[in-house]
Amino acid sequence: MNLSRRSRREWRIILWVVLTSVPISAYFGYTVAPADTPPLEAAVSGALTAVLIATPIGLYELKGGRLAFLRRLRRLPLYAYFALRMLFYFVVIVGILLLMRGLIVSRDSPLTMDPAFRDSILFSIAMSVFGNIIFLMGGLLGYGTLGNLLTGRYVQPRREQRAFLLIDMSNSTGLAERLGAIRFHALLNEFFRDISDAALECDAEIHKYVGDEAILTWRGDRALADGDCLACAFLVRDFMASNANRYRERYGIVPGFRAALHYGEIVAGEIGDVRREIAFVGDTLNVAARLLEAAKEVGRDVLVSDDLLARTTLPSGIVAEPLPTLAVRGREAPLGIAALSRA
Repeated sequence: MNLSRRSRREWRIILWVVLTSVPISAYFGYTVAPADTPPLEAAVSGALTAVLIATPIGLYELKGGRLAFLRRLRRLPLYAYFALRMLFYFVVIVGILLLMRGLIVSRDSPLTMDPAFRDSILFSIAMSVFGNIIFLMGGLLGYGTLGNLLTGRYVQPRREQRAFLLIDMSNSTGLAERLGAIRFHALLNEFFRDISDAALECDAEIHKYVGDEAILTWRGDRALADGDCLACAFLVRDFMASNANRYRERYGIVPGFRAALHYGEIVAGEIGDVRREIAFVGDTLNVAARLLEAAKEVGRDVLVSDDLLARTTLPSGIVAEPLPTLAVRGREAPLGIAALSRA
């Protein structure tokens, strides 16, 4: 069975969650077990409990958003959704603990509320809440950004060579007026989801969403390795085409987009006070934004700078058509550009 990169990524995250919780829970099981319990049995019991609890919770967090019922629950007020979420956690935790107690600690009644059972419930809830916070932060910031913040990779600003892909929905103002704010927001959400699927297939990081625009990026070595960055915009189009019927049924149109690609040096570093994020500063992003404007001016859907084309290879099935050079404010020499299209 072939899994998409999104599915493989989700399973990797679940695996890391399980592997992280197993040794912690094994040690906890050893410490709270009755004195007459063999140490190995206590540790194995704790580890198995961690696997049985972490797996369904991880599946719910990463894959539950695809179920229509759970998507509707997310529209509830935050306190109501949080309460239902905690109820699900509690049912899973207590159910698994009772199961393990009945299977392994058979000398006691599974319903006996002794100190070890009470501590196990509290410990499992604490671990689940911590994991829930990680999932929520990963969803808000992106797991790559979260990892960089936790490890302090960009505490000190550093120079990096990066490729950027800017994707901007076409005629978004007209669509917003026709659909209304609520339906247009839903359209944007589905548009960004298709971009996210393509980004995962191309090993791109999603830097941020700005209005109806998405900014994807690759570090230099990853961007230039096989030209995946040049194919990414066309993968977005493929994902949107595969969901064309859904777009038409819900919104009466399949939205279009324009895209621009550029490569160069930026300075990456943490920025902000009350709210911190990893920011990319430099002329490279400004040039990419100018390229995106030029795509509309010249009537092409995907533009790429010669700076990027010169450093990588065109993927199979993609062709580049040279265009007249582009004047960019603040840049002495004009910028060589090309239009990308499918052969």
